[in-house]
Amino acid sequence: MYSKLQLAVKYFQYWWRGENGKGHGVHSPFVFSFITDVLNDNRAYYCYQQIEKQREKLLQDNTWLEIADFGAGSRVNSHKRRQVSSIARSALKPAKYGQLMFRMVNYYQPAVIVELGTSLGITSSYLASGNGKAAVTTMEGAPAVASVARSGFAALELKNIRLVEGNFDETLEDTLKALPAKVDFAFVDGNHRYQPTMQYFHQLLEVAHEHTIIILDDIHWSSEMEQVWQEVQQHEAVTMTIDLFFIGIVLLRKEFKIKQHFTVRF
Repeated sequence: MYSKLQLAVKYFQYWWRGENGKGHGVHSPFVFSFITDVLNDNRAYYCYQQIEKQREKLLQDNTWLEIADFGAGSRVNSHKRRQVSSIARSALKPAKYGQLMFRMVNYYQPAVIVELGTSLGITSSYLASGNGKAAVTTMEGAPAVASVARSGFAALELKNIRLVEGNFDETLEDTLKALPAKVDFAFVDGNHRYQPTMQYFHQLLEVAHEHTIIILDDIHWSSEMEQVWQEVQQHEAVTMTIDLFFIGIVLLRKEFKIKQHFTVRF
């Protein structure tokens, strides 16, 4: 993984070269609509307060968990025994990004959603709240962490989430086969190594359609993740990507005749 200084330099470079975050000068109708209608939608939606209260509970929860970590691990704490509060501080996506994904689901209304990397369930809760009729399947490798996430889903009364436990290398194939339909929206946050992440991406492509939206987390987290991002951009099925620095959005729409890559300030 990159150091904090390396990430700071990369973030400065991203901000310098990024498209205007208000949509000015963006010629793609899809990206302009995404920026104006989704990215810059500043409304305080009904679920924000409830989910953020759940985050606060997790940040104050000093319960110790025995962790089986199948991914690249935590930047802050790599011990196998961790407190819930420590996991919450180091692993949960900030509200800014969870709420963005809520708005994306709310705006595009995907019916089948897959998340690789439940963690403590905050992003899962935003995804499930964006469309209460969607079938949300979220996957977590560590049973102890999954148990905490389930408790959070129950507290938020989210009944459209199915949580699958286990190593993705062993569970993803069968999980995707069991979905009720093609995947409309996927968030990949389960592993920050090159080979597994590319494998998950290719597996998702097999159950995707041209309007599927795939989000890759931490695309500038390490040299391996930047390699993933570069190869995803070049993949023949990918017609457009949007780089928001901490996440990358991948589109497969055939209506985009020319492959386009955008970097947008957020």
